[in-house]
Amino acid sequence: MPTNGIIEKKYTISEKIDETPEVLIVRFKPEDGLPVVFDPGMFEMISGVDDTGKKYVARAFSIASDPLSPEMEFFIIKEPTHGEHIGKSHFADAKIGDPFMLKGPNGQFRFDPNKDSKVLFIAGGTGVAPFMSMLRHMKAIDKKCDVEMLYSIKFPTEIIRKPELDELTKQLGLRLTVTVTRPAPGDGWTGQTGHIDANMIQKYAADVKARMCYVCGPLPFVKAVKDALTALGLPPERVSADVWG
Repeated sequence: MPTNGIIEKKYTISEKIDETPEVLIVRFKPEDGLPVVFDPGMFEMISGVDDTGKKYVARAFSIASDPLSPEMEFFIIKEPTHGEHIGKSHFADAKIGDPFMLKGPNGQFRFDPNKDSKVLFIAGGTGVAPFMSMLRHMKAIDKKCDVEMLYSIKFPTEIIRKPELDELTKQLGLRLTVTVTRPAPGDGWTGQTGHIDANMIQKYAADVKARMCYVCGPLPFVKAVKDALTALGLPPERVSADVWG
């Protein structure tokens, strides 16, 4: 049976994927074998554990996995420049089988595909994690929603789960636009460039006022996007945001 409510229990690393130059994907399996019940969009507090069982400072990470999956997946910045450097010291160097304590699920950033069938997802960097959970869940339950998604990254090499996102665009009818904020000569990028602003949102989601908007990324990114949505006439109740950093 899955576990309900906020709980803290031990997990071990089951897989590590060197996804992009800046991002590591880490998958955890519960020591008790029981999955945790959560809604797509929620997060877990993760603490490293030393040899004596002492916990390190916990940090919040959005869950990228489908709620129906027994394991939990997270997108980790290899060398974070904010907060405690748990990313480098306790994830980049961690080994398969190493223990961690996960506490959750937490947060009000939640998506119900049966409630919001027409949405705009706006992600910045590893802020794509909760949207991966949402999209994976839609695929798992065979629920197709009208989804427009803007995904901002610094470099073309930083697209997380690119093959899976490409597949989801076909399976779910997802309309995905990736924008690169630091394009460089010779990087091979021919797509959208620049920061997400009101003009870009209007360009790809002209009917934005008819959509429920979900935004996730670092604080300056989320603030800028929320300001852009306000400028486009969206009331606060139609914008759900989650920040990190």
